[in-house]
Amino acid sequence: MRTAELRKLGFHSRKISGLLEKGILAKVKTGVYEMGNEVVPDEAMLMKLFPTAVIYLESALFHYGYTDRIPATWQIAVDKNISKSPFRISYPPVTPFYLDGRYIDIGQTEYEMNGTMIRIYDKERTICDTLRYANKLDREVFNVAIQRYIKDKEKRLPKLMEYAKILRVTKKMKDYLGVWL
Repeated sequence: MRTAELRKLGFHSRKISGLLEKGILAKVKTGVYEMGNEVVPDEAMLMKLFPTAVIYLESALFHYGYTDRIPATWQIAVDKNISKSPFRISYPPVTPFYLDGRYIDIGQTEYEMNGTMIRIYDKERTICDTLRYANKLDREVFNVAIQRYIKDKEKRLPKLMEYAKILRVTKKMKDYLGVWL
């Protein structure tokens, strides 16, 4: 919860300090708190801290089971015009990718976790982003992701082609996936 939300519930500075001292609340960062005895999944915390962010690239690959490697930080996509300072936090560790606002909504989907809507890119958008960052990703992560997508019975090739065109990775898609598709 944010300080403003706590104040609306009648908790002011002294009361918040008292709850922190008793361990009822735990401070996530300045102005952001969580229940001290409640385990909040990182994804839910991310959405509360960064309401416009979308789970991105390796974090999305891990969510879909396209990699077994747990990313060292949560990779999130945000609009390039947003302030950079909110992302300088120690927990949860995040790596923001600043995207052009025209591309933020493409392939965005949601699922619910503990009453919080989690925004993430769908499988096809995630594969297009993987192709875009092919040279920056670990080679094993890249190869496993592509192979698992190809074997995925729920893949949507027309949607992949549509996104590839919009995101300008059509040539890479044909080079890396064309043999198996």
